[in-house]
Amino acid sequence: MNITSQMVKELRDKTNAGMMDCKKALAENNGDMEKAVDYLRQKGLAVAAKRATRATSEGVIECYIHAGGKLGVMVEVGCETDFVAKTDSFIEFAKNIAMHIAAVNPVSIRREEVPEELLAREKAIYINQAEDTKKPANIVEKIVAGKIEKFYADACLLEQQYVKNPDLKVQDLLNELIGTLGENISVKRFARFQVGA
Repeated sequence: MNITSQMVKELRDKTNAGMMDCKKALAENNGDMEKAVDYLRQKGLAVAAKRATRATSEGVIECYIHAGGKLGVMVEVGCETDFVAKTDSFIEFAKNIAMHIAAVNPVSIRREEVPEELLAREKAIYINQAEDTKKPANIVEKIVAGKIEKFYADACLLEQQYVKNPDLKVQDLLNELIGTLGENISVKRFARFQVGA
């Protein structure tokens, strides 16, 4: 199939990937736009995995104040170089993450950071709920495991559905940015403030 410049432009607009990457993705997938998007996302995952151990000592602290000034978020997003920290796509990502945190209020960035006492309390509730169903112990165990996975998906920033595009998780968005910019990028910490909370 003949890959036109218009097709490449459309894929670039959708993914923010480089021109040659878009052309290759379209060629690999016979011009199928959706498959090319998936191909680029998988490539982003591979790049993210390769770069995951690199130090992220540069970056930005971004703020989001919700209309009315009653809710605010500060988030630190790290990268490897100050060059990347100054790019529009990196700054836009940091702003979007701050806005996402304001909207969704995650407990932690990743599941390893969820406070033990909170996890224990949630697990106890799920066990009581599951035992009330009078199902066998092995089924109760599976119900509890499923509810804990759902809790992580709701409570951990990187596992949450991205507020601006629920088809993506925040981790997917991060992987796409890593693939596009070619550096390790990490959400390091955040603080969410709400008047009266």
